[in-house]
Amino acid sequence: MQHTEPSRTLTAQHYDVVIAGGGTGGVVAALAAARQGAKTALIEMKGYTGGIVVEGGTALHSFYNLWRAFPGIEKRQVVKGIPETIIDRLRAAGGTSGHAEMIVGYDYDAVCTAIDTEIYKLVTLQMLEEAGVSLHLNTLLADAIVAGSEVRGVITESHQGREAILAKAFVDCTGYGDLCARAGADYTEPNDYPVVNSIGLANVSMEGYYDFITTHDALTQYARGWRSGSEDLIVRLDGQRAAMPEGFATEAAEIGMSMVTTTVHDDYFMFIKINYLMAVSPIDRDAASRAEVELRRRQARAVELFRAYVPGCEKAFIARTSPSLTIRRGRLIACDYDISRRDVLEGHHFADDVFVYGFHDSAPRLQIKDGGTYGIPYRALRVQGLDNLLATGMMITADHDAHMSTRNTVACMGQGQAAGTAAALCAQRDEGTRELPYGLLRETLEHDGVYFE
Repeated sequence: MQHTEPSRTLTAQHYDVVIAGGGTGGVVAALAAARQGAKTALIEMKGYTGGIVVEGGTALHSFYNLWRAFPGIEKRQVVKGIPETIIDRLRAAGGTSGHAEMIVGYDYDAVCTAIDTEIYKLVTLQMLEEAGVSLHLNTLLADAIVAGSEVRGVITESHQGREAILAKAFVDCTGYGDLCARAGADYTEPNDYPVVNSIGLANVSMEGYYDFITTHDALTQYARGWRSGSEDLIVRLDGQRAAMPEGFATEAAEIGMSMVTTTVHDDYFMFIKINYLMAVSPIDRDAASRAEVELRRRQARAVELFRAYVPGCEKAFIARTSPSLTIRRGRLIACDYDISRRDVLEGHHFADDVFVYGFHDSAPRLQIKDGGTYGIPYRALRVQGLDNLLATGMMITADHDAHMSTRNTVACMGQGQAAGTAAALCAQRDEGTRELPYGLLRETLEHDGVYFE
């Protein structure tokens, strides 16, 4: 059965740059574009910003190279710029542990940058308002307006109705690749990760959890930092699940519960991840709906496990969940360059690097060579076949092992600054993404605090 929608004339707004998605990369992209002087709109389907940072993460991975895993390698903060200004604001608001050095597990990540999910939402919203970004919250991106190889605008839906938003340059930070798909970009749906709904557990004890893990000789990650106004308290823990008591280990595995957690508050686990591998892509609405129900069931069982086994967690309860499942990959968008496994692990840099990165989520099994970095090239953000559309975050990089680095939160933030800056320059110069001189983009990024090797 089909239905033909009647044509109608929509109210249109005009901007220089439209950022689709106010998540991990979208916040930074919008800040970057607005700070360049571009009239910028940010479209976000939820009523807050932050995305995976506030819904599906643990700590932010990672602002530093993996120096301690490689004796003699210099400690370097390799992601700076706008992402670090967000951390500065969070510090001032009591919303982060800071860059706490890992004591155990430094061959996985050098630091633990834990955050408070609710403070992150407020801080980023305030920063966007201060930058003059036009916030379109609770607004769904429904379609794209395309003429040939140029995106002319997007169609949005909100409680006030259907609107058109026109612009010169666009950045897709939706995670799912919704704008790219609706604009006609080529894509695939690899479905190569579990989906997640993380929970915040209250009435718990980090020290009790530490005792539980160490009693079973299972400690794999451990960091101390700022927590509830005091320094040198536990802010990150992880343990080897198989070493736990049999009942706990078996049931945790069955519900896809990760052992890792972080916090910046006493008596609270900011993230406990519950994973579920779907049989089909999370783009599938019906399958995703069934997964939402299954994840809620698993969350309830996770609380029962902590109550039954972990000291100090006998009266634990769920204090926070994500409003919907989160993904590690939805659509893979075809871009002008596909970052390879070798590029990442061998630490390749490119003539059009837009920032550098040094974390890999499969460490210590896979690491960037010699505790170094690799570059994200500008061309890896340019969507094939479209002249004024950039893609960031989990939508780029086909190879799963390479994607296990480029999809991470701080990589997405760095990509956001690069893409937002490029979009603003393109709009101001009335140029397409491939016409923009790289030298100008590089100079602008360096001026705005981006670190290059």
